[in-house]
This record gives sequence, C-alpha cells and structure tokens, in this order.
Amino acid sequence: MSDFSCVITAGGMDEGCPRGGAAGALRDSAASVLGQSLRAAEAVVVLAAGADAPTREAARTLADGAPDRVRLLHADPAARTTGALRNAGLDAAAGRYVLVLSTGERLQRHACRNLWQAGERSRADLVAGRWSACAEAGTKEHEPPWQDELYARSRTLTRFTQSPELVVRDALVTGFCLRREAVARHGLRYEEDLAHSEILFGPLAAAAVGRIALLRRLIVTGRAAPDRARDLAALAEAHGRVANTLLARGLPELHGERERAFARDHLVPLVRAFPRLPAARRARVAAVAARVLASPAPPDLPPLERVAVTLLARGDAEGALAAAYALSRPATVCASLVTRADGRVHWVAEDGAESPEAAVDVTELGYHHRPFGELRLMNRLTRCTVDAGRLALEGRLVLPGHSGPASDTPLAATLEFRARGGARAVVFPVAEVRQGTTGITWRARVDVTRLLRPLGVRDTAWDARLTVQAGGPHGPRCVSDLFAPQDLTADAGGLRARPRLGRLAGDTWEPYVTLKDHLALRLTARRRPARTTRRLVRYATCFRPARKARGLARALGRRLERYRSRSFKTTAYNTWLTRLPVRRGSVVFESHMGLCYGDSPRALHEEIRRQGLRLRATWSHDGSPEGFPADARLVRRWSWRYLWALARAEYWVDNQGFPQALRKPGHTTYLQTWHGSAYKRMGFDETRVRLQNAPLRERLQRSVHRFDHFLVRSEHDVRTLARAYRIPEERLLRTGYPRNDALVAERARAEAEGRLPRPPLAAALGLDDHRKTVLYAPTFRGGPGRGRRRRLLLDVQEFAARFGDTHTLLVRAHYLQTARLPLCPPGTVVDVSRHHDVSELLALTDVLVTDYSSIMFDFALLDRPVVLFAPDLDAYTTERGSYFDLREKAPGPVVETHDELFAALAELKKSDTRHADRRRAFAEEFGAYDRGDAARRAVAAVFGGHTSIQQRGAGR
Repeated sequence: MSDFSCVITAGGMDEGCPRGGAAGALRDSAASVLGQSLRAAEAVVVLAAGADAPTREAARTLADGAPDRVRLLHADPAARTTGALRNAGLDAAAGRYVLVLSTGERLQRHACRNLWQAGERSRADLVAGRWSACAEAGTKEHEPPWQDELYARSRTLTRFTQSPELVVRDALVTGFCLRREAVARHGLRYEEDLAHSEILFGPLAAAAVGRIALLRRLIVTGRAAPDRARDLAALAEAHGRVANTLLARGLPELHGERERAFARDHLVPLVRAFPRLPAARRARVAAVAARVLASPAPPDLPPLERVAVTLLARGDAEGALAAAYALSRPATVCASLVTRADGRVHWVAEDGAESPEAAVDVTELGYHHRPFGELRLMNRLTRCTVDAGRLALEGRLVLPGHSGPASDTPLAATLEFRARGGARAVVFPVAEVRQGTTGITWRARVDVTRLLRPLGVRDTAWDARLTVQAGGPHGPRCVSDLFAPQDLTADAGGLRARPRLGRLAGDTWEPYVTLKDHLALRLTARRRPARTTRRLVRYATCFRPARKARGLARALGRRLERYRSRSFKTTAYNTWLTRLPVRRGSVVFESHMGLCYGDSPRALHEEIRRQGLRLRATWSHDGSPEGFPADARLVRRWSWRYLWALARAEYWVDNQGFPQALRKPGHTTYLQTWHGSAYKRMGFDETRVRLQNAPLRERLQRSVHRFDHFLVRSEHDVRTLARAYRIPEERLLRTGYPRNDALVAERARAEAEGRLPRPPLAAALGLDDHRKTVLYAPTFRGGPGRGRRRRLLLDVQEFAARFGDTHTLLVRAHYLQTARLPLCPPGTVVDVSRHHDVSELLALTDVLVTDYSSIMFDFALLDRPVVLFAPDLDAYTTERGSYFDLREKAPGPVVETHDELFAALAELKKSDTRHADRRRAFAEEFGAYDRGDAARRAVAAVFGGHTSIQQRGAGR
C-alpha cells in the first residue's frame, strides 16, 4: 500500500477547458505527482469515457511510462460528471491518504511529504494547506488573501468550528488530503448531480471528520479560476447546498458568513467582469442571476459591493455595468443618487425609480459632501460610430441628485484627445449639450482626419476625455473620461489618418476601448503601403545586426544603470569622495530621510539663521521639494550632489539616520537629534535585531558609532535610547528637543493670553475657532516587507457623524505610510499627512488621539487632553516589547474600542480633570529637559565656534 494516492480526473463533461488543452494539463498534474519527494505517492488517473483522443493518448503514455507510479482507470460510461469520476478515484485509491486534483492543478515538490508528516504527527483525518489560483486573464497566479489568516500558523483543530473560514470561504476545494479510512468510515462522496461538487465536498468532509490539521505551506498551484459568467447557476447551487448544510447543523451565524463570502468571492468579481462581456452575454448573465440569486445582498457588505450584488440579483444588466465601473473607481459617481427625507443617500436605477428594490444606501461613501466640479462623475459613452468621414460620439454624464448646475445654467463642453505618455492635446468643440434631471447628454461629430495630426512614431495612441463647463469660464467644470464596454467600438470602423511623417507611418484611426474601460484612438496600418512599411520596419529591427545593436544598447544601459546604482555610489563615496577636503561652515540637514522640512533639524536651522551664524546649509529631500524654503539649497537624496555635500560637510544634522552604508568623514561632526522618546523597544533591545546575524548587527553599530552628539530630553532617554544604541555618556547632550521649543512657547502664550487667536496655520487649514480640533496621529505599524498603505484603526466617518458639528478631525498618517480617507462633510475631517512640521499641528490641537506613538511625549508639554486609542496594544507590546506599562503611566485614558473612544471624547472635561495630574507627571518624567531653549543650547554646544555676521562685523 502506498502512502499517498493522488486522484486526477480527465474528460468530465462539466470540466472546463484548462489552459494549454486537457492533454497538456493532465501531463502537468501527473508530472507534479511523479516529482514528489515522497516517493510512495501514486497517481490514479480516472479517464472519462467521453475524453478526447489527445487526452486518452496522454493518459496511456503516462501509465506506460511509469506503471509502478501511475494507475489508469477507465471510468464507467455512465460516470459523466467530474463528481462521478472523483468518486471512482476514491474507490480505487490505495494510499493511506488520498488527495484529489483537478486537471491542470500541480502539487508543490514536498506537498505530499508535508501533508503526510502533518497527518501522522497530529493524527488528523483531514490535513489542509494553502493553494493558489490562476487569474481570470493571463497566466499569473495568486493566493486568496483570506488564506493569510487561516493558515497563519500550522495547528490542529478538534472541530471545524474552531476555524470557520474552512467552510465559510472556498478553502477546501483543493490543497487538502483525507485519511482513506476516514473517507470510508464517514461515507464521504462527491455529489454526482452537482457541477461544482468540490465546493460542497470539502465542507462536508470538515464537518464529518474529527481532528483537522492546518498547514501553513503552499500545497497546490494552478487552480483554474471559475468561469463565473458561464457557471453562475452551478456555483450558486453548490453554495446554496453548503449554506443549507450549515443551517442544518445549527450554525446560522456561519450561514450568514457564507452568504457574505459567496457574494465577495464570486458575485462581485462577476460584476467586475461585466465591461469585458458583450452586451448579449451581459443580459443572459443578469437573467440567470435574477433566477438563481433568491436572497438579497448581505447588509454588511461595503456599499459599492452591496450595490453590485443587488443590481445583479435584480437582473439589471445596465445597472450592474455601472456598478462595475464604480468598483474599479470608488471615487467616481457612476449612477443617479437620491437624497431621502432622512438625509440618507441612495443609488437608484437608471430610470430614477426609487422603489426599495431599486435603491441601495450609499450614504457612507460621502458623495453628497462634494458639489459639482469637485465630484468625479462617470461619462458613459452610448454611441461610437464613423459617419460621413467623422467620428460620431454620444454620451451621458451622470448627475447626482444633490449636485449639478441649475437647470437654467448655460453649459459648454469640449472633447479632448491627448497623446498617451506625452503633452500634446487636441481640443474639439461639442455641438450639443443638454441637461436632464439625472444627467447631461452630449453629442459631438469630430473631424479626426483633418485636426488630429500625430507625428506617427510614439504618439500612436490618444485618450479621450470630456470637459463640461457650467456658467461661463469662471464657473465649475467637470473633467471625465469616456467609459464604455469593450464591445461598443467593435463595429465602429476606421477614419483616414494623416500622420506628419506620411501615410507610411499609419493610415487609419481606429477607436477602441482600453483595458481601463475608456475610449481611445490608435493609429493603425490597414492599407498595403503602411502595412508593408511596418513589416519592413519590424524586419529591420529584428534581423541579426539590429538584434546585436539592441543587445549592445541594453548592455550599455545596464552599465550606465550600474553607475547610477546605490551600491556603486556607496563604493565611490567611501573610497574617493570622503578624501575630499572639508568645506568649513557647511552643514547638511535631513529630516525623516528627506521626506520633509521639519522636526528638530528645522528648529536648529532656523535658530542658526536667527543668530546669523556664518554656516552654509544644505537640505536633503527625497521626492518633491514642495514645502522647503524657497531660498534653501536642496539636494536630492542619493544623488551625486547629495554625496558630494555629505563628503565635504563640516556638520551633519538629522533626526533619523543618514544612509547606513555611508562612512562619516573624519572632519565631520554628526549631530543626531532623534525623533521621539521610546515606548517600544529600540535598537539592540529589539528581538528582531538580536536575532539578526552578526554582519547586520555590526552594520547597525557602525551606523550608530557615527554619532558625535545625541540629543536627549529626559533621563528616560538615557536609560532607553542611549543604552539601546550603545551611545557613550560623553556624546549625550541633555538639551531637550529643539522642535519642542515651539510647544513650550505656545503653552506659555496660551496661559497668558488664552487659546485664541490660533496660530496662522489654523486659517490655512480652514479650521473654525468655535470647533475643537482633534488630531489623530497613529504610529508606524509596518515592518520589513509591509506595504505603505494601511487601514486606519479609527473610523473616520463615524467620528464625523458623531462629532462633526462641534469638532474637526485632523488626520496625520505616519510619514512612512499613507492612508486614504473617505469623503466626509466639509470641515469635519482634514488630511494633514503632507504637512511638514508636526509641531505646528500640535500647537493648534485641542485633543490628541494616538496609540503608542512618541507624539504623546511631545504633546504632553502643552498640558492638553490626550486619549490613547490602542485596540492592539497587548499584541503590539508582545511582538515589539515596551519599556514601561503604558496603562500605568498614560497621560490620558487608554481605550480599545470605538465606543470607549467616543465616550471619552464626549466626556472630555471629566476625563481631563481625572488625568490632569498624571499628564503633568508624564510631561515632567519624559520631557524634563524641554524648557524652551533647546535649539539655542544645542547650537551653542555644537556650532559654538562659528561667529555670527554681526559679531564678525563688530570685530572689524
């Protein structure tokens, strides 16, 4: 008896056609079984009676080539469905464990060994691991993102309800094995009357067996994406049976989760594919959906997904097409909106119907908070034809019910074609523009041949967009792409083209719909001269001398790229540039790796200017120079000018760390201002750093040893940061942080004069003096390999709904991350993530909401309320470690839920009174050296040898 039997079915009547053909897919699946590191793994190939000739030949070849590893089983002619073939394979399997593969699915090399070892170790009847699926278009594969949590770690379950995702999502369609004894004991069978029986089999098996082992390793690749447009009825039936099974077992909550998962995993992707389907097929799919989708969309779906599922279930093909556009462009209004008497905003049908079946609540999207001119509106192209030598276009611009020009407002429109990747654009007038109750219809006839004159080489693709101007040249205007389904231009024809290089460069303008669903024109060659020219150009660029020339050009490009690489620049800097003589009085400033002009380096720079010291300042920037002083000398980070400035500088000043690989010249003094006191463990106190290999730890230590001066703001910094980075006592400057001088001054001013008027920044941000200002500033939660975009833990929309009348929320994402904010009522939420200096924001803030960010140490100097919203505090401290118990020393309440947070904000006066003494003690402990003169003291300690302009003039 073998250890593993891998059942592969081929030729079932309900099987889709795998990429590369059924025969090739069968060979790939069998080869993955034969290539297993567990040699006692057999392949049981179940061949349907109706399999085509190439598939039968491939099966015979496999059986003849490895008779001891491949068993060929000819199924009974009555077994026509894939479920029947799989049951025949289960009956014939002889291994201790049995695994079923669809044709085209491939096992990882150690898959069987990993499954077998996990099963033997845990004594589980079912062992499941990860799998990846092919994208619907192309050959790229991806793992469903929900697998990350399900298979985060290998573990054993005694009941499937301990991990509901096994039956809520399609987790057990592939990539799992069963103990053969358990299959027989529980009578596990595939439903032979069900097209997608694999969807039902896995949950039934999980519910029947006892112990289940979950394996974090990837087991199967190449799972085919279902053709949802063709198989919607079968997918819905299989899902319905799983949902009914959960109900029958008394698990209504899992039934609801299953409904939601089916909508997100199958129905929403089906709607997303609508623009690529022909109109007739869209109508057929919508009709099938109306027949088989009996239940309404789950109410807890995101609003646009709820719209898509609702319209699909109603059989509204045109509405589902609009929803598809909205799903790919969430900030674009793609349908009519109606505001009801209760203030709720509903997405309604194209005809304006407001019945409950036709409307979906989309208030949380915030569309109603933007007027015409600020909204992105969908411009639906309804006609694209060639008429009498001109391009005839018609379309309709959606108008939401709350927004749009008044009915008597004059409208003007222009149609623009812009060369892709270039700056050239040609504008055409739109002859007819009419405003209706739910949209603006327009019609244009464009003389493309006469007015659109491309060069004919790189400007062969031109994108179209429409601009609608309301109420004259100074009125609001709306700019929109022309959206259309892929089949709208199928029979549009072509227009004669007149390239500037002559008709040999191209002779026809051809309208088409891009992969992003908007109209464009491309220059093509339809007539013989242009086609011949293109063939000659293609031949001239592909024959041997041209290929060698391109190869030499690529090699030269790679060499030039190497000279521009950081590794080459690092070698050149450390070997040659550091030998350059020092430029006396030169200082290189950098804040947060060049991302901003702020923090303590800015405060020091401005103090140097105030004192008039004869120092030559250079600022590093990484990205846009916007926000830096107009007269500042700027160098881009990692440019040759940046390296030249660092090599010759007498001083380096930054708050994060100049590139670790760059050696500090012997003539340079490095002032490290740092950027916050430590709550989480830092440097060599981090577990991650301690577990690194010796070269990485030595690299960090060399980087830290470059510091000649290190600013601290309390003895807490000495015990934590200085010790964690192994900074000697003689290099510590107990001056406080220069950036906090402004906060100390602001507190003194507020105590003497009152909080009003606010700093000038408040007016620039549009803040109302009669509203409290709440700053939400979470810390960095990422790590190596984690993305920049993160979801905010704070529900911004809920805050705006509860406190929008009396509070304004400023949101500042961490400088290493970004966050997309939802649309909210004007004046309630302001994104200040791009503002350079956080100290200016703190000065006008009434309440700080943060988590365990070091910003709380600075804000405490203002003696204003702080609320710590940290739902993941325990998990974070367990993973990263901390220097003290935050709940014990916090300068304000520590809350973990939105209800607790909003209650703390609503009762801020009571909370502030209770925490006032703790807040002052917090500021005294962690900001003892912040006395308002840190910049002056630091400049005196580091730059004291340089005289000011006034002093030099007096000496003369």
